[in-house]
Parts: sequence; structure tokens; C-alpha cells
Amino acid sequence: MHLSEVMTIAIAFHGSGYKTFKEFYTLHVLQSWRGAFPNLVSYTRFVELMPWCLMLLCCFLHTRTGEVTGISFIDSTPIDVCHNCRAHAHKVFKGLVKWGKNSVGWHNGSKLHLIINDCGELLAFKLTQAFVDDRKPVPDMTKDLVGKLFGDRGYISQKLFEELYQRGLELVTKSKKKMKNRLVKLIDKILLRKRAVIESVNDHLKNMCQIEHSRAS
Repeated sequence: MHLSEVMTIAIAFHGSGYKTFKEFYTLHVLQSWRGAFPNLVSYTRFVELMPWCLMLLCCFLHTRTGEVTGISFIDSTPIDVCHNCRAHAHKVFKGLVKWGKNSVGWHNGSKLHLIINDCGELLAFKLTQAFVDDRKPVPDMTKDLVGKLFGDRGYISQKLFEELYQRGLELVTKSKKKMKNRLVKLIDKILLRKRAVIESVNDHLKNMCQIEHSRAS
């Protein structure tokens, strides 16, 4: 099989609705797609070919970013590699993932940082260790953005605000309860409420597109 075919099938899986790739490949691809892919290989062989197209998939993803509209939303979400109770026996990502803590609690895995525009289109992304502060990758992720960037309270930082503001990007966040009241433009308040759209994107990626798939070992 050509790598382009492997890439096409791998991408199609994430929009297929199947919970596991094995089920998708054996029950759907092998049964219904032989006309489109005459050189289909066995499931075991296909799994061996998938790592060869990883870099090509990453390059392709960078070509699918949306338009910079001047209104952007940022958020992060944990990507668990296994249930916490099985972390001590986990081997697949041993040495590559660490423990991290968020508002929900502790988790073992990595963290996905996303920036989208007001249409829900992807603008930037970054995968880091689970313990990395949400604010750390922001300067690098926003180097091509202008306008306003809306985030939750985890992105509050005067230093980060000033750094982005000098580049033409205004960081807007909700205030913490202990912070002094500050004047916020009405349009900013409205757009802060719309920030929930990026949480919906995270939920869709994890529960519909299966980007998070934990294993016991």
C-alpha cells in the first residue's frame, strides 16, 4: 500500500464513529473499501505501516488550520494513557508521560493545548507533558495571531499579557474570586461566554474522534 492510502484510512477512522481502529479496519475497511483500496493488507500488517506515515500526518495537519479572524479561544485538555489505578503497570508510554494535576484531579499522560477561531477552526496546537503549566506554550502557539485571545483563569499572568500585547494580541481571561474587580468591555464578556465552544471541540476530539484511547499495558 502507498503511504497516502495508509494516511487516508487512518484519518477516516477518527470520523467513523468506531471505538477501536481494529474494529473499524476489520469490519468496515476490509469488508467495504476494497474497491477504493485494491491493495489492502491484513490488520497486523497495516498496524506495522502506520508509524511510517506519522510525520506526514503531522505535516498534513499543519496545512488544515483555519483563518485568523482576530477572535481566538485557547484551552488545554488532559490526554490519559491509562486509568490512574493501572499507571504503575503501564508500559506502552513508559518513560514518555508524566503525572499531572488539573481542576479534576491527578492523571497520567500528556496535555493537549488548542487554539481555535470563533468558527471552531483549528489555529494552533501543541502536545506537552501533563505537568506543564498551561501558560508556558502560549507564546510559541500564538506567534501568528492578532486580535484577542480568550482563555480561562489558568492563563492569568501579567507577564504573559504584556508579552502578547506587544505583539498585537490581547489576552482576555475571567478574574479569580480573590482578584480586585476590573472593568471589562461588554463585548469581551460576551465572547468569554462563547469560550465554551473550545471545550466542545475538546469533547468531540476525545469522545467522537477517539484521540484518547487508554490501554492497560
